[in-house]
Amino acid sequence: MKEKLKVKVTAPQYSFVSGITFAQVDAWYDHTRRDLKMDIIYPEDKAKKYPCVVWICGGAWLRLDRSAHTAYLAELARSGFVVASVEYRTTNEGCFPIQLQDVKAGIRYLKANGERYNIDIERFGVMGESAGGYLTAMAALADDPAYDVGAFTEFSSKVQAACPWYPITDVTGFTYPSPLEAAATMESLLLGKNVMLEPEEALKISPVSLVTKDAPPFMIIHGDNDNLVSFAHGEALHDKLEAAGADVKLLVIEGADHADMPFFQEEIWQRIIDFFKEKLERK
Repeated sequence: MKEKLKVKVTAPQYSFVSGITFAQVDAWYDHTRRDLKMDIIYPEDKAKKYPCVVWICGGAWLRLDRSAHTAYLAELARSGFVVASVEYRTTNEGCFPIQLQDVKAGIRYLKANGERYNIDIERFGVMGESAGGYLTAMAALADDPAYDVGAFTEFSSKVQAACPWYPITDVTGFTYPSPLEAAATMESLLLGKNVMLEPEEALKISPVSLVTKDAPPFMIIHGDNDNLVSFAHGEALHDKLEAAGADVKLLVIEGADHADMPFFQEEIWQRIIDFFKEKLERK
């Protein structure tokens, strides 16, 4: 049996490139240097420029795998975006702000190479889960020039939309039996100090303390049964943004725990696609 089709081309071919070095940073007690890498999914289409969404993996700022959610990110890309998943240094390599500096370096690299990957450098979104959700919110809200270090500083690291999933939004927003137990927590490792003994310092690096009316649009996604990062974190950031007059929506996933299966259902990803399409639309 033979069948002949005349196929109408309505979408570009998408390419996946893994392990692109976007920055070099100090390593091994500052004696050596190492590469920071990203994965990029982009359309082979020079006829137009596409908005870019940067993904930030979670893992308590201790572990990450930039390729863990490539299957889902590919679906996002094929909806009309360039999608990049960036690596950042973990807390065994150093405390804040190196994690945020690395994310911002990745954003600047993408803008500097916008022509290569067909990116509209004026339309950037950022999204991440848990510790990556924290970095998502910080990338959107923290504009201190001290966070922009390294190459391509002629490009801004500002983003135009943010979608944090079950984010840590207040580094002081956890309870501990004693300062001894607090000393070894992921929050203290991030701060580089005991958060129970240094609450003012911890609050300074918290998204809830950086909210202004000029914040980009946010869609916060959080389960109301989160047993690791309390739903109160997502709610607090939403309420701060709303009170400031910012564009914000809190999408509450009923019954969902931390990193639970509902977050990986088509219904949620369609909401994410719709959010970025609306907020990153060329005006």
